[in-house]
Amino acid sequence: MNGLKPILLVEDSKNDVELTMAALQESSIVNPVIVLRDGAEAMAFLQNLDAASIPIVVLLDIKMPKMNGMEVLRAMKADDKLKQVPVVMLTSSREGPDINECYRLGANAYVVKPVVFDEFFQAIKEVGRFWAVVNQPPQPQAVPELAEEVVVD
Repeated sequence: MNGLKPILLVEDSKNDVELTMAALQESSIVNPVIVLRDGAEAMAFLQNLDAASIPIVVLLDIKMPKMNGMEVLRAMKADDKLKQVPVVMLTSSREGPDINECYRLGANAYVVKPVVFDEFFQAIKEVGRFWAVVNQPPQPQAVPELAEEVVVD
């Protein structure tokens, strides 16, 4: 690995994974990309990471088998170790209730996958560039040292 935090792509469509990977490569994103195929696999993976291995961003589809993207988002935002990880919902759903619910659950962005190849490619390049290069993620906080207790008689 190159020392950069990974991008986690959780997507069950093989075609969308291939297009996303190609777009990230073309935009010169050098962060490693970890691809998982369903929400249950994503949560198992995320819960077993140490703090240094937490992804810089999670690109998360909504409609997936086993555990959908909203369930993953809800679980991530309830987990102290994962709640600050930026989550971009990357989905084909343009439904208002889906959009509203994702933001209510703590999504950082909601990107509808364009149907046209070139538009999809461009959207992924912009998302990747922003979250891997432009955005400044939260910094790990040091645990404050406790002051030594002084007892005065």
